[in-house]
Amino acid sequence: MNLWNTSLELRQRRRSHGRCRSAGGRGQDSRSQGPLRLGLALLAFSVLGASGCSVRKFAVNKLGDSLASGGTSFASDDDPDLVGEALPFSLKLMEGLLEESPRHRGLLFAASSGFTQYAYVFVQQPAEQIEDKDLGEADALRARARRLYLRARNYGLRGLETRYPDFATRLRQEPKSAVRKTLVRDVPLLYWTATSWGAAIALSKDNPEMVADQLIVEALIDRAFALDPDYDHGAIDEFLITYESVRVGATKDFASRSRKHFDRALNLTSHQSASPYVALAEVVSISNQDREEFESLLKKALAIDPDARPEWRLSNIVMQRRARWLLSREDDLFVK
Repeated sequence: MNLWNTSLELRQRRRSHGRCRSAGGRGQDSRSQGPLRLGLALLAFSVLGASGCSVRKFAVNKLGDSLASGGTSFASDDDPDLVGEALPFSLKLMEGLLEESPRHRGLLFAASSGFTQYAYVFVQQPAEQIEDKDLGEADALRARARRLYLRARNYGLRGLETRYPDFATRLRQEPKSAVRKTLVRDVPLLYWTATSWGAAIALSKDNPEMVADQLIVEALIDRAFALDPDYDHGAIDEFLITYESVRVGATKDFASRSRKHFDRALNLTSHQSASPYVALAEVVSISNQDREEFESLLKKALAIDPDARPEWRLSNIVMQRRARWLLSREDDLFVK
């Protein structure tokens, strides 16, 4: 996944009129937001807490727009640990605003993508890294990651339901039929809902009810790919590199499908994203026990200059850190 680049959908939407209505606000052009605007929105929210409905709703939606379109500052950061410490405040603030404006589509999108990324980088990955030393703590972290993924999924479904009432219910009844009405503008929410749901399933192999939801994930991600296969510089392809290995009813020879998505992702990122290399190494190279390819892919990931694309800097640093960890476990991953 392309981490923290969550403002794409917001750039394509009209300005909020700040009306007091249950539908909530709409995202604004992210270029109009900045630290000063966010600071003023925070001040307005605290000062106007007891004011009239329309003024309060305006303040909530202005702050919501600022938070929802604020992914760029995180994405370009070079300190994952700093971002990891800052994200919980932002996420909880989003949740507080959603209590005031529960149908703010931009906030629902940001909450879904934000909780998914936080769970993957700062909860699930640490669980994997400590498993050999402390299995109990690793299991606890995985359980927490699963809860966060499900929270992200629920926000994604709520975002889709702002345009498609009862979408979640219909999705469970007939997944392919439910997603058929969605449009290109819905791709960001389709993608993040599928990503969070799929990640939760991957951590729930002992839960048959969760595993049964895999067909829903496929309907969501396949619809997103059909509508906008180039979304966010190949984000869907990066997801599918991994997902093809577990697709329902797929043939055992998943590697060729994964490689097609890998090639597309490389082209769409101009070979400047570490994520496709790490994904293919983890899924295909290990499955095929191809140690030479595994090393080659991860070294290519490490050779990428994170500063070449500032908007992907944090994502590349995070994935390069994972590449180093995978290389350190090479003897455990391959039969000698």
